[in-house]
Amino acid sequence: MSNIETLTQHTIGDAMRQEGLLVIDFWAPWCGPCRTMAPQFERAAQLRPQYRFTKVNVDEQPTVASAFQVRSIPTLVVISDGEVIGAYPGVVGAEQLAGALDELVPTGEPDTVLQEGAIR
Repeated sequence: MSNIETLTQHTIGDAMRQEGLLVIDFWAPWCGPCRTMAPQFERAAQLRPQYRFTKVNVDEQPTVASAFQVRSIPTLVVISDGEVIGAYPGVVGAEQLAGALDELVPTGEPDTVLQEGAIR
């Protein structure tokens, strides 16, 4: 079992100040694609324990979702050393997500890496 933290408006600041890669899954319990994404996100967290995986329930934390300009869910936001380097809507497979994160770490080039592996 991975250690996926749930973030709130009170904990997001501390999470963002930590060094390294932070992945936030914006979701809601009523969202079908979010339920499809949940086991993929869990598996990616198991595959890449060196990265921090977190979740934000948009219904419970609308100010956090608004701050990240989340317009649809599920949306993954990737943060490196406190800076947002990408936001990706839709469902992504665990292996594709893990591979895309590996590519983002050394290059910092977020454009389309996750979209290539997206499940629509």
